[in-house]
Amino acid sequence: MATLLSTPGAGAVDETDDERRKRLRTVVAASLLGTTVEWYDFFLYATAASLVFNTVFFPDQSSFVGTLLSFATFAVGFVVRPIGGVVFGHIGDRIGRKKTLALTMVLMGVATALMGVLPTAAAVGVLAPILLLALRVVQGFALGGEWAGAVLLAVEHSPRRRRGLFGSIPQIGLALGLALGTGVFALLQVALDDDAFLTYGWRIAFLVSIVLVVIGFVVRLKVDETPAFTEVAELSQKSTVPIRDVVLPPNTRNTVLGLLARWGEGSAFNTWGVFAIAYATSELGMDKVPVLVAVTIASLVMAILLPVSGLLTDRFGPRRIYLIGITAYGLTVYPVFALFGTENLIWFTVGLVIVFGIVHALFYGAQGTLFASLYPTQVRYTGLSVVYQFSGIYASGLTPLILTALIGAAGGSPWLAAGYLALTALISVVATALIRPADLYLDNGSRAGSRQGAQAGSQG
Repeated sequence: MATLLSTPGAGAVDETDDERRKRLRTVVAASLLGTTVEWYDFFLYATAASLVFNTVFFPDQSSFVGTLLSFATFAVGFVVRPIGGVVFGHIGDRIGRKKTLALTMVLMGVATALMGVLPTAAAVGVLAPILLLALRVVQGFALGGEWAGAVLLAVEHSPRRRRGLFGSIPQIGLALGLALGTGVFALLQVALDDDAFLTYGWRIAFLVSIVLVVIGFVVRLKVDETPAFTEVAELSQKSTVPIRDVVLPPNTRNTVLGLLARWGEGSAFNTWGVFAIAYATSELGMDKVPVLVAVTIASLVMAILLPVSGLLTDRFGPRRIYLIGITAYGLTVYPVFALFGTENLIWFTVGLVIVFGIVHALFYGAQGTLFASLYPTQVRYTGLSVVYQFSGIYASGLTPLILTALIGAAGGSPWLAAGYLALTALISVVATALIRPADLYLDNGSRAGSRQGAQAGSQG
């Protein structure tokens, strides 16, 4: 791989101010709408796993075992995501960001819509959970290539002094996608009685995905390929085997540290956005609708604050903001579970807003730009996918299972689970402190820094 000076967001040489503003508006819309739809689809499953699937697809099991099995199928999506990350990362680094993102959106939308018409276990027996699992595999495969591409679409188009702000935009899509999923489920439960909701109501939320995917797909087709990738293609400096270059020196260090740095964030999101729903409704005996509303409120607060994190990232650098946020997460785990233990809806909501809406927004807004700076342009799509998706197995997908098992082993007490979460935060703090960006241009450095980073990341 030859040396390359990465100049993300440079745009065309003869681009007018009006053309640049139009391009950036399209990029913002494509990144935000696309990730909102993708995460709505993916975490809609998580909400259903907490409230519906244990009854509809695992009706012969006890409530505890049914919940475990439901979360197990949820975790499968994370196990498959690394495969999708490698495949779509290769396509994204070889063919381009734009086409790859269009493909991942179609796959995700079709799989989610088909979930909405699946027969139940009462109708077809064991075939029902098998079909559910198969569609979850497709979801995970598609999402494997989504996050990295959406981040790069924003960051590699962004103005130099707004890397952090643009890098936070795809993260807003995650918060909005979760809020939309929990909000739709809450609305359906208010509008329908329990029998109607379990019979057909939950399916409506999945079928809505068809409309959202069409809108997101059309917007993504309008966006231009990123200037950074276009420069690589024009200079014929694409990586031949991106996955090889990501795992071999000099990128090995950043790959390992990125995988560990992500542990705290992944465990945090899937605790407060997924596990908390099942914990509050089963262990704490809270009603489903108020709990869903609480998660929705916290998600919306996060969506509002994520651009603030992006602006702080532009001022202080992504590594510092991510480090501060992860540290704050580790320090708030025990107090938040104490608030949950009051079994009071107001304190439950306050705890979620603090740890999920505010603290999580702080470090999650910086994450995309931080991880993008770990790799040079030639392997950046694959590198981001590897870090985000491989860590997703242990950091994200297994978290609800681990927490459920730890609380069960502790006789219903949450403190073992809280200790596990604090440990993941500590691991991430140490790893983040050791990170040295390969592309300083994306880390608020100079163009000279970018040249050094590109040289360090070049192979062959």
